[in-house]
Amino acid sequence: MNILPTISTPADVKRLDYPELTQLAQEIRDFLVAKVSATGGHLGPNLGVVELTIAIHRIFNSPHDPIIFDTSHQSYVHKILTGRANQFDTLRQKDGLSGYTNRAESEHDWTESSHASAALSYADGLAKAFQLTGQSDRTIIAVVGDGALTGGMCWEALNNIAACHDRKVVIIINDNGRSYSPTIGGLAENLANLRIHNRYDQVMEQGKATLKSLGWVGERTFEALHAFKEGVKSSVIPTEMFSDLGLKYVGPVNGHHQKALDAAMAYARDHDGPLLVHVVTEKGRGYAPAENDVAELMHSTGQINPETGLPLQVKKPDWTGVFSEELLAVARSRDDIVAITAAMPGPTGLTPFQEEFPRRFFDVGIAEQHAIASAAGLALGGMHPVVAVYATFLNRAFDQLLMDVGLLNLPVTVILDRAGVTGSDGASHNGVWDYAITGMVPGIHVAAPRDGDQLKALFHEAIAMDTPTVVRFPKGTLPPVIPAVETLDDGVDIIRYTDASADEDNVPVVLIVAIGAFIGQALAVADALSEAGVAVTVVDPRWVVPVAPTLVTLADAHDLVITIEDGIITGGIGSMIATAMSDAGVFTPIRHLAFPQIFPHHATRDELLAEVGLDDAGCVQSAVAWVDELFPPAASDEDQLEQ
Repeated sequence: MNILPTISTPADVKRLDYPELTQLAQEIRDFLVAKVSATGGHLGPNLGVVELTIAIHRIFNSPHDPIIFDTSHQSYVHKILTGRANQFDTLRQKDGLSGYTNRAESEHDWTESSHASAALSYADGLAKAFQLTGQSDRTIIAVVGDGALTGGMCWEALNNIAACHDRKVVIIINDNGRSYSPTIGGLAENLANLRIHNRYDQVMEQGKATLKSLGWVGERTFEALHAFKEGVKSSVIPTEMFSDLGLKYVGPVNGHHQKALDAAMAYARDHDGPLLVHVVTEKGRGYAPAENDVAELMHSTGQINPETGLPLQVKKPDWTGVFSEELLAVARSRDDIVAITAAMPGPTGLTPFQEEFPRRFFDVGIAEQHAIASAAGLALGGMHPVVAVYATFLNRAFDQLLMDVGLLNLPVTVILDRAGVTGSDGASHNGVWDYAITGMVPGIHVAAPRDGDQLKALFHEAIAMDTPTVVRFPKGTLPPVIPAVETLDDGVDIIRYTDASADEDNVPVVLIVAIGAFIGQALAVADALSEAGVAVTVVDPRWVVPVAPTLVTLADAHDLVITIEDGIITGGIGSMIATAMSDAGVFTPIRHLAFPQIFPHHATRDELLAEVGLDDAGCVQSAVAWVDELFPPAASDEDQLEQ
């Protein structure tokens, strides 16, 4: 009999015995492989937390006890145990199940941002709120791991959590690294098995008192025993930092031993005050293709063959690949080029650089703030750093970009991958804010290539500058190369000229400013307007910040300006062009096609663009409506006589 179909609430898990729990864990892994292989998603992390998530729901009482998953890409098992297994066919699809926790889905989900290292801050705030409102019977459980502890926010939060011993916060470190020695691990697990019992604390305190009562010899004996205990722990993880903070430490605990996990969770539940449980898990556990993926343990996959783990679709040339190759080519001729990543060398295309130039490659962990500030230091030392991050993760490093790079006017090049609307990973993974936040940095230069050839050219131009530069590009395969008819002195590409006879025929003349990869939408609009008898010029600024002077000149020579971009409309490139026009005394009407000021939900990129009117059809509809509104057809002589 299958057990998984009988699980709809955490209460169903509490009634199972250990043989049944072993069967349930296997059924969950089989379920995850079957479902995620069809939709894509974070397979490896979830295969690693099956027993851990079961233990959390067996011992604690969600949602009364809030469970907060840092990043939350490892929350699939949590979703299964809280009644959402029947929705997994819609995982990461429009109007379907989110790939992260989502407050709209379930009362068991407390957060939905998928940016790392924030869970402990949430937990700290919740603990304070429960204390202030007299809810002393509630425990907050924060599950962190998969690199989250490399983020500075975790340590800022730990400093606060540890300061108050009367708030119940359980911090579970999901440690899925592979650096532990079997021998040391075994000693540490035995130590953990002792530490999860209250009796252990009593014995330790009694032993401490007894030994210290024996004078000098007892003091030295206790110090030696304590040093040995701490030495064993420190060879596994530097746990003295937790005890120095005043946090009770439990572990390491075998993350795939259900009884040990249950015991550790029960101890944590009954402990008064904050406590840290160190759980060692295996990412990708139980699925051979994931276990054999040395690089990432199938951290995230597209659609795959569930038997082999191989992708169902052949990988096509993409933006990241073009950047990766060009960076290598440049680094071979320039010794001052160094590369920085925030725990994502593979996804940002830096792995080949890391392999060829290991001394010039720096992975700072999930610490974007530090990545940018460290890049500033490298630039001060005579290097030219290239920092490659997802556009959405630059949000948290804005202060460093502004004050540590911008203020000092340093030659740092930031590469923003997955910029603009990215799609299925949800609100906080869409990179629609980068134009707005980078554009306000004085002296910065921001480039938006329209195709692979322009990405190469603009990257070369960026690293030739002695000022801060940003090159941003979207997720996905490369569009066709679109050549320019002419390139103006300040780098603006003319893609399509206005009909020279337009002024003589009293035809409205429209300037379309295509930002980056939205050149396709711009040309679709140009075709539609031309068919309606409107004269159209299409330009690609290439460098979108600062606004090129020739753009303002062109705007003055046209009857309407339309900007098209996939950044947020407020503070975006269209807004900057409008400001530049106003400053120059150019009052040509200007209209913007950009992402509205909302958080994008999860859906494909194409679905999201269509929903907000930024696909070809939506852009054409808006542009035609603006032209009809501003330039209504002149009344015929016959119509005037009738009036």
